[in-house]
Amino acid sequence: MPSFSIALSGLQADSVALNTIGNNLANLNTTAFKKQSTTFEDLFYQQIGVSGANEAIQVGAGTKVSGTSTSYQQGSITPGGDSTDMALSGDGFFVVQRGGVQSLTRAGNFQLDSFGNLQTANGEQVLGYAAVNGVATGNTALGPLQLPLGQTESANATQSFSITANLNAGSDVGTTFTTPVTTYDSLGKTHVATVSYTKTAANSWSYSVALPSGEATGVSGNTGTLTFDSSGNLVAPSTSVANISFTGFADGAADMSLTWKLSGASGTPTITQSTAASSSTATTQDGFASGVYQSFSVDSTGLITATYSNGHTSDIGQIAVATVSNQQGLILTGNNDYRTTAASGAANIGVAGAGGRGTIQDDALESSNVDIATEFSNLIIAQRSFEANSKTVTTFDTITQDTIAMLR
Repeated sequence: MPSFSIALSGLQADSVALNTIGNNLANLNTTAFKKQSTTFEDLFYQQIGVSGANEAIQVGAGTKVSGTSTSYQQGSITPGGDSTDMALSGDGFFVVQRGGVQSLTRAGNFQLDSFGNLQTANGEQVLGYAAVNGVATGNTALGPLQLPLGQTESANATQSFSITANLNAGSDVGTTFTTPVTTYDSLGKTHVATVSYTKTAANSWSYSVALPSGEATGVSGNTGTLTFDSSGNLVAPSTSVANISFTGFADGAADMSLTWKLSGASGTPTITQSTAASSSTATTQDGFASGVYQSFSVDSTGLITATYSNGHTSDIGQIAVATVSNQQGLILTGNNDYRTTAASGAANIGVAGAGGRGTIQDDALESSNVDIATEFSNLIIAQRSFEANSKTVTTFDTITQDTIAMLR
């Protein structure tokens, strides 16, 4: 008698394949969805005898699903999304959590709640490394990331300034040249300091730093001499002028102590003397007025930078990215999430662009890697296989009926 279990095992396996293909097609537009495929293997065999050559005569018992595998092939990245959208280019997963339970996801369609917490579309917290004193190093404890939504950044008093200028070596003694420098007090009010240079002798200029009359009642350390060598290089002071102090501000701000930096990052003096018209080409200073949070951006390493209405920027944190040694060992939990298992290995969490982790593209999303043409082809093959196993069932049924009729 024919065994219906053989055909039924084929129908069951084909049903799983059809479900897998259907799930792929259903998630054709799911952010960062990774397609799956189903594999089969044959069942045990029964030996019913041997041939004349003493070879075993075996009959199989059907088929079963041996597993489903996930393709982690990169989906296409579509730019121009929302400001909170992010896409991973390369290996890795974003790290998220709910109720203290961590998950991994490729879907970067994040959003902000009313408190500025960065979350997934289904409310999981996005994890990363918070900045300390406006600097993100990726070395702090892993935790939720929060943007300063609706917050006002306090003013920062100017502590140092720099001027890039040339003083005319051909000027007559007594010639004066001035450079305005915008500074901020502790309350964020703007004060335009004037730096005046007066030639006192060959290769020697006196300087003074002053605020407009009535803005501060006291000043100290604001005068001195700049000395140049025969090649026009500044020799004294060599690096900076410290303790230029202004006190008794009319607006009630704290006393201001300034350092005038006279050399750049490479150690090259920023004030020179040559036979050319005296000029100032750039001024910089480190103070700023108060400002309201406006937006944020993310660079390729996941560094989150907030921008305020005063034009100042500040590091907020750095988004964490994780990799695992065996991606096929991950289990899918829905909501675009994955969980690690003993088969996948523990998550190796760090920052993007390091340790084999991919980089992050801001204002973009990764698309599903499902190829509709391939899935339709697989759907036809699975359909044909299901129909063939169905035909086997009907054939076995006919043979069974004929056998019963013979007995009658």
